[in-house]
Amino acid sequence: MSIEIKNVTKEYGLQKALNDISFTVNKGEILGFLGPNGAGKSTLMKIITCYIPPTSGTVIVDGYDVLEDSLEIRKKVGYLPEHNPLYLDMYVKEYLNFIAGLHKLSKKKEKVANVVDLVGLELEQNKKIGELSKGYKQRVGLAQALIHDPNVLILDEPTSGLDPNQLADIREVIKKIGKEKTVMFSSHIMQEVEAICDRIVIINRGNLLVDKDASQIMNANSNRQIVKVEFDKPVSKTELKQIVGVNKVKQLNENEWEIISTQPEDLRAEISKFAGSKGLLVLSLQKETQKLENVFKELTH
Repeated sequence: MSIEIKNVTKEYGLQKALNDISFTVNKGEILGFLGPNGAGKSTLMKIITCYIPPTSGTVIVDGYDVLEDSLEIRKKVGYLPEHNPLYLDMYVKEYLNFIAGLHKLSKKKEKVANVVDLVGLELEQNKKIGELSKGYKQRVGLAQALIHDPNVLILDEPTSGLDPNQLADIREVIKKIGKEKTVMFSSHIMQEVEAICDRIVIINRGNLLVDKDASQIMNANSNRQIVKVEFDKPVSKTELKQIVGVNKVKQLNENEWEIISTQPEDLRAEISKFAGSKGLLVLSLQKETQKLENVFKELTH
């Protein structure tokens, strides 16, 4: 196991940012680390990267303890924090040479060229960092996290500010890296987590809620159906709750509703029967596929 987190608690005065968290991340695995703002994600990432210590518990990274071997861990870990700290007056290539020097790397020129190619900075490498778009600044941040060829990569919101083309490029880079390294990936973009991650951990208010393979989470509520329907006339919530299998009803607009069922029968057929019995015309009827975003909302609201 490349990252092993055992019973980690972090307290700030009377507030618990993390409460007895335990999970592992294996080599060759991309872990999606999710939670709403203030859940404790960045706090745990800072503990793993030796920026702050835990109040209690143990964190082992690539065989080293964060409290006893922080210098060794810094050699093994690449870290892209949420607020990407860059020297805006430096040129891209100059900055990456500087970071390579901090890591005391041999063949600096070759390693800078390799990482520039890997993250797609060829056309921007001779520009000042301050002149780059937010998306390209993110690429520079990713490059500095990768330049020393770390075994473990911690990425806090790495796709923030990227356009769709850049998102696709960085997604492929992360997937490629994840075949050989351990990647811990935090993001608010659920589609990216679905596309990239092998396993997902969800925390909220410092507590661990979920630790499962991505496929298990998506299939956990395979009978759960969410249907959006619009009728031509008003109907009451009480009436809609009488439809067979309905668990929850939410009004979206005057005649538009979101209806949730956990029964195996197709909810759309039951809604159509209901509409016929009430003399209602169905203007639209759409069944949503189960998405990570729905699971996340249900667990953290």
